[in-house]
Amino acid sequence: MRMVRWLILLAVGVAGAAQAQAAAISNTDADAAATPPSAQVEVPGLQPPAAMRSSSRLREHDLSTDAISTFIQGDQIEGNPDTSFTLTGHAQIRRPDAVLKGDSIHYDRATGEVSVKGNLRVLRDATLITGPSGHVNLDDYQGEIQKPDFWLGATGGTAQAQHADIFSKSEFRLTQVRYSNCSCSDPSWYIKADSLDIDMEANEGVAHGGVLYFKGVPILASPYLTFPVKDERKSGFLVPTYSASSSTGFNVSAPYYLNLAPNYDLTLNPQIMSKRGMMLGATGRYLGEDYTGLAQANFLPSDRVANRDRWMYRWTHYQQFGNGFYANWDVQRVSDNNYYRDISNTIGLNTAATVYLPQNVIGGWNNVYWNASVQSLHYQTLQDPLAPVAPPFNELAFRANGHHYDWNGFDANVDTSMVRFTRPLELGTRLSPDGNRFQIYPSLSYPIVHPGWYITPKVGLNYTQYGNTNWYNTDFNQLGSTSTYGTSASRTVPIVSLDSGMTFDRQTALFGRSATQTLEPRLYYLYVPYRNQNNLPVYDTYLAPFSFDQAFQENRYIGGWDRINNANQVTAALTTRWIDNATGLERLSLSGGVQQYFVDQMVALPGEVTREHQHSDLLGGASAALTDTLSTDMGVQYDTYGNRVSQAYTSLRWSPQRLTTVALTYRYQSSALINQQYLPTPQNQISLGVQWPFTKHWYGVGRIDYALGQEASGGNSRFPQAMLGVEYKSDCCWSARVVFQRYAISGSQANTALFFQLELTGLGSLGSDPMSLINRNIPGYQPVTPDQQPGTSFERYE
Repeated sequence: MRMVRWLILLAVGVAGAAQAQAAAISNTDADAAATPPSAQVEVPGLQPPAAMRSSSRLREHDLSTDAISTFIQGDQIEGNPDTSFTLTGHAQIRRPDAVLKGDSIHYDRATGEVSVKGNLRVLRDATLITGPSGHVNLDDYQGEIQKPDFWLGATGGTAQAQHADIFSKSEFRLTQVRYSNCSCSDPSWYIKADSLDIDMEANEGVAHGGVLYFKGVPILASPYLTFPVKDERKSGFLVPTYSASSSTGFNVSAPYYLNLAPNYDLTLNPQIMSKRGMMLGATGRYLGEDYTGLAQANFLPSDRVANRDRWMYRWTHYQQFGNGFYANWDVQRVSDNNYYRDISNTIGLNTAATVYLPQNVIGGWNNVYWNASVQSLHYQTLQDPLAPVAPPFNELAFRANGHHYDWNGFDANVDTSMVRFTRPLELGTRLSPDGNRFQIYPSLSYPIVHPGWYITPKVGLNYTQYGNTNWYNTDFNQLGSTSTYGTSASRTVPIVSLDSGMTFDRQTALFGRSATQTLEPRLYYLYVPYRNQNNLPVYDTYLAPFSFDQAFQENRYIGGWDRINNANQVTAALTTRWIDNATGLERLSLSGGVQQYFVDQMVALPGEVTREHQHSDLLGGASAALTDTLSTDMGVQYDTYGNRVSQAYTSLRWSPQRLTTVALTYRYQSSALINQQYLPTPQNQISLGVQWPFTKHWYGVGRIDYALGQEASGGNSRFPQAMLGVEYKSDCCWSARVVFQRYAISGSQANTALFFQLELTGLGSLGSDPMSLINRNIPGYQPVTPDQQPGTSFERYE
C-alpha cells in the first residue's frame, strides 16, 4: 500500500488526494510512451481434494450450497452441521475465496454469521487479518474485528488498529490505525490516522487525521488524504520535490497526477522558484495500439530576473498506419536563448548545454526491399553571446533506399535523396546560400565468405546535382567572401572498394588461465577518382574524427555527401584477442592500424588544411579485463611525422565489491588536429567518478572533470563539472542522500545546485531526486537501496 502522496499535503498547505507514482517512461525516443500498469499473472484458484481424510482429531463436513462450497474442521464440533454449530480447538472454516481460523468458531448457516473467539485469523486475496475476536457474515462479508492487525498482500504493508468494521468483500474501515510498509520489528517510519477507509475494488484509501512519523518524530500531517491500496496508478498529488540552485534559488514543486484512462494521463507541475517566480508545467502521455506520444510545456510568467515571460514546449509522436506507412515528429521550442541556462535544474540536469532544438516531422513507408520518407527539419539555435555558432541548415527532404541481399550472390543497394536547404540567417548584406541537392548512389557488392576468411568487392556510382543554389565559389560561410554566385552544378564519382579479412586461432594461456587467442588481419582498399568540388556548397557535411571505424569507410566526410574524398589507399589493421575458455569472457584485445595513401588529398572542406603525408597517423587500441574487478580500455592516434600524439583516450574501472567503483578517464585531442568549423574544440581532460563505502551505512559519490593544459584558462573551462555527495543506508527501511553539483552553463557562467532526498522504503521519497545525475556521471554506480521484489498471490497462504 503506497502512501507516498501523504507527504504533499503539508507542503502545499491544502488537503487533497494522494497518488501513487505514475508508471516510469522508457528513454530512447519511444520513452514518450505512457506505460500501462504491470500485468499480473492469473493462476487458477487452489481447489480442495475430492476426498477428505478423517482422523481422531479432525472432523470435516461438506456444507456445500448452490453458491459456494464451505469446508470446516476442528478438534471438536457441537451442534447440527446443517443449521448451526460451534468448532473448538484448531477451528477453521475454509472456502475457495477465504480462510477463517480461531480457537472457537460459531457458525450459523441460516444467517451466514460467524463469531470467532481467540486467535482470529482471516485470509483473503493474500491479505491477512488477525485479532483476539470478531464476527463476519460469510454471505455478505459484513462484520467487525477487535484490535486487528492487517498484512496487505497487494503491497506488503502492515496496519494495526483498535477496531475494524467490514462492509463488504472489498470495503472496510479501521479506527485509530497505524500503518507502515517497513518490515522491521520496530519500523523506522509509520503513519497514524484517526480513521482509514479502504475500498480494494476502487483502489482507494481515505485517511482522516493522518500524521507521518519518522524515527518516532512527526514530520508531516494532513486532516484528509487519499491514496491507492494497490500497486496501480491513481489520480492525486505526487511527492513534492525541492532543491536549491544559484540560478533559480530555492525551488519547490507540487505535481498533481491525473489518471485519465488506462492509456493516457496528465501531470500538472506547478513550481515555485524563489528568484524567478512561479512556473506552471504540464506533461501528457498517451499510448495506443499503433501510436504513442508525449507532450509537455512550461510557462513562467514575468520572470523576476529576466523581466519577461519564459516558456518551452515539446511534442513527440510515433504513429504506425499499417501496410508499412508511418509518421513521427519531434517538435520543441523555447522562448529565448538562455532558457535552458537559466532554468536547467528545474527541467532536467545539465540541459544547459543544449544548443540546437529540432522541429522534425517525418512521414514514410517501408517494406522488405524499400523504404522511403519525406522529412521537414528546422532548428532553433540557442546562441551564447560569448561563443556564437552558425545555425545548421533547415531541410525539406525526400529520401529512399532500396536493398536486395543475396541476389544470386550479390548485394544490391541504392540510396537517393532530394533536399531543399535553407538557413534562417543573413550573411552580411547577402542572402544565405540556400539551394537544392539531388543525389543517387547505386552500389553492388559480392561477398565471398568462407570459414576463416572473407573478401568483398564493391563498386558504386555517386551522382549529385545542385540547383537553384545561392552559393559562393569559395567558403560561403566566411563573411568576407566576395566571389560570384552560381546557380547549378553537378558531380559524378565512381567508388570502388575491396574489403578482406582472415581469422586464425590457437590455444594458449593468459594470466594463468586457459584461453583461445585469435589473430585477425584486415585489408581494405579504396579507390575514388578526383573530382573538383571547390564550387559545391557544404550544407550538412563535416570531417569525421579519425578512428578504426572511420578508417574502413568510403568517405572521410560524414553527415552528407557535399564532399567526396579522392582516394587511392589501403587500410591495414591487425587485431588479436584472448578469450577465456572457461567463461567465454574476452580478457584482452589489442588492435593497430594505418592507412597508406598513393595520391595526395585534393578534396577538402572550406578552410580545411589538406593532408600532406603518404600515410595516416597510427591507430592503436587495447581493452583488458585484468581481473574480474579491474578493467581498462584505451586508444591512441599517433602522428609519426610530427612525433606527437594527436588524440588519446584511456579509462580504468575498478569494482572490487558491490556498491564500490572507481572510474578514471583521460581524453586528449591536439589543437593541431582541430578545424574549429567542423570539429569540437581541443580536449585535454581527466575525469574521476567514484562510489565508495566509508562504513556499513555511509557511502560517498563524486565526479570531477578537470581540464589540463593552456586551453583551460578560465575557472569554468578548467572545471566543466564537479559533483560531490554522500548517501546513508539504514538497516531498516530508509536511506538519504545529499548531492552538490557545479557545472558550466556558458563560457563565462557556472551554476551550482544542491539536492537532498529522504527515501522511505515502501513509501516514497521526500526532496529532489539526484539519481539520474548520479547514474549518468558515475560509471558502474549501483543504488544503495535495491529494488523491492513483487509479491505473489500465494504469500501468507494457509
